[in-house]
Amino acid sequence: MSDQPFALWVYLSQTPLLWLTVTLGAYVVADRISHATKRNPLCNPVLMAVVLIALVLWGTATSYPVYFEGAKFVHFLLGPATVALAIPLYENRRIVMRALLPMLMALVIGSVTAIVSAVWIAQLLGVPRQILVSLAPKSVTAPVAMGITETLGGDPALTAILVMLTGVIGSIMVTPLMNALGMTDWRARGFSVGLASHGIGTARAFQVHSLAGTFAGIAMALNALVTALLLPVILRLILS
Repeated sequence: MSDQPFALWVYLSQTPLLWLTVTLGAYVVADRISHATKRNPLCNPVLMAVVLIALVLWGTATSYPVYFEGAKFVHFLLGPATVALAIPLYENRRIVMRALLPMLMALVIGSVTAIVSAVWIAQLLGVPRQILVSLAPKSVTAPVAMGITETLGGDPALTAILVMLTGVIGSIMVTPLMNALGMTDWRARGFSVGLASHGIGTARAFQVHSLAGTFAGIAMALNALVTALLLPVILRLILS
């Protein structure tokens, strides 16, 4: 009889639906906790969900490839979710057009700063070239960042981790930082976090204010394009 629960677990652990359920369940629990704390920045639902899933994988000795086989459907939805950000963009198109020139200036300056600051600091600390390349697109949404890294000879898996950390840290810091700076313009607040912290920061911006979320989504999408164009040139200049 004692072997039956173990045999059942072995069977379920190989079923993709199990890990999809675990992923969604972990996020629901984390989101409930975040809601109960009135969306406190420290109770970030993405971070808490990652910790919960990691504990489950560690406790069940499940490898990442087995987990990802079930969770990859969520990964696939990153693309449609990014495209869906066009809806609030369209609804606020008049506000966006009025701020187009400042947005473009902030986009270029922010994109270059995100790349150069990270690479230079890591270079001063003696980080190997492959890790430098993997670190450079940390402020870009994960699917684009991993593609850029793979093209330039970095490690896409490492980039995915760095992108996630950047997003989580940015989403935790954004509200207290903007409040401390006295920044009250929701357009500027949203654009800043979307530019620096991509999708996770954008999700946080939508929790705070719909207009901030709209501008965060714009920044996230445009930064992916600008970084893909500028990063090879900037890395060549820095690493040469």
